[in-house]
Amino acid sequence: MSLSIKDLLEDKAYGLDLQLLCGEAGLSNRLYSSRIQKPGLALTGYTEHLHPDRVQVLGNTEISYLSQIPEEVGSRHIEKLCSYPIACFIVTKGLDPPEFLKRSAEAAGIPLLVTHHQSSTFISLITKFLEESLLPSTHIHGVLVDVLGVGVLLLGKSGIGKSECALDLVIRGHRLVADDVIHIKKKMPAALVGQAGETIQYHMEIRGLGIINIKDLYGVSSIREKKIIDMVLELMEWDANQEYERLGIDEPVKTILGVDLPHLKIPVRPGRNLTSIIEVAARNFLLKGMGYHSAREFHEKLLARLEFRPLGNEVE
Repeated sequence: MSLSIKDLLEDKAYGLDLQLLCGEAGLSNRLYSSRIQKPGLALTGYTEHLHPDRVQVLGNTEISYLSQIPEEVGSRHIEKLCSYPIACFIVTKGLDPPEFLKRSAEAAGIPLLVTHHQSSTFISLITKFLEESLLPSTHIHGVLVDVLGVGVLLLGKSGIGKSECALDLVIRGHRLVADDVIHIKKKMPAALVGQAGETIQYHMEIRGLGIINIKDLYGVSSIREKKIIDMVLELMEWDANQEYERLGIDEPVKTILGVDLPHLKIPVRPGRNLTSIIEVAARNFLLKGMGYHSAREFHEKLLARLEFRPLGNEVE
């Protein structure tokens, strides 16, 4: 994932409020890291620990230093700094940078931008912007619901009943996050956040009924804009020849964007109350999070009973 310096200029949602002073030729420079750097000693000619691929933020201290040193010295240091493939310079507090900085940035094709925000505020804003924009992401066809605070991702082939299960869960007081297409972003270090696209947010498709708006039908308490995905439930058509999990000791996982999630396969057949099963799966997930694993405890009790079984009842 990457974005260009032009993307920073065009931001409206995060309020970066950036304006280009010079270096338009470098607006296509790419950013790959959400980390920023204040050049500090690099302005004095010491570039040992410079990270040119990061946004270089120049605050009041840096601009004051450049304004006070002799122009010849400043020009020499800035020219050395601009010899590196710097992504961009951003000056905070609406300060006017020295002319030799503008000349060197223009000559090197390095965008020099300015914002009215103070350094601390701007660093917070741009870090959040870069983290959101550069996070690994993907799209998955399914349904995401918040069941008892657990983010449950329902998967399965089209028409198997994912949306109907989600609707029943909403009626029971749980919350819909996304139906049909789920946008998933990876939050560091290992969390996946799912949400719906703008055009289908709060909406659900029920075959035979059409498109319905869950927010309008059941109120704001029935929806969530985004949710961390905690587990995956895959709905599958019942196959009498397939062996399904009976004990729950094994814990299969599904890997999405490098993150392993508990993965349960739920066979679908007439007479099975899938909504109740999903609720129980969510409650069981919460219990496991508290350190209580009912299947393993049952297994251990069974083994202990077999180990200490009284002798003498063997069949001759």
